[in-house]
Amino acid sequence: MRRFVLALALLGCAPCAAETLAGPATVVDGDTLELRGVRIHLYGIDAPEEGQLCETAAGRSYPCGHEATRLLRKRIGEGPVTCEPHKLDGKGRAQATCKVGGEDLSAFLVSQGYALASRSVSTAYVRQEARAWATRKGIWAGTFEPPSDWRHDRLRMEATAAPGVERATR
Repeated sequence: MRRFVLALALLGCAPCAAETLAGPATVVDGDTLELRGVRIHLYGIDAPEEGQLCETAAGRSYPCGHEATRLLRKRIGEGPVTCEPHKLDGKGRAQATCKVGGEDLSAFLVSQGYALASRSVSTAYVRQEARAWATRKGIWAGTFEPPSDWRHDRLRMEATAAPGVERATR
């Protein structure tokens, strides 16, 4: 019964949306958790993807997507996570505001400079993003491609690659 109520809440059932998920969580990537068998995208943010690279101020590449994931894992630790579901996003993913020890994980990641505020979803984290940018924290310390652009570029490259044909590199 509880899973049914959860499913309704994640599908946007307004009376069911108050159903809170709590317990140990597994970090999937910098803005995604799995909690009690449900994959949840952290509400209102977009973090670099696991394979994404950024550059430091000195121009050195580093795996910023991996750093975002590592930071989220470290912040959660072994503590329980509490998530308040929102409606599904435009991609059909479950979204939630998730907290550890009362701290909003989306706000934490944005304030540390390892996620961007998703203005098309919410303006809740714009202030934290502005502070991270002003103090050059995380990805703001160097250069990066916005995660949504990075994903779009990867999809475009995959779509243009001929199946079964290896491309020559220069």
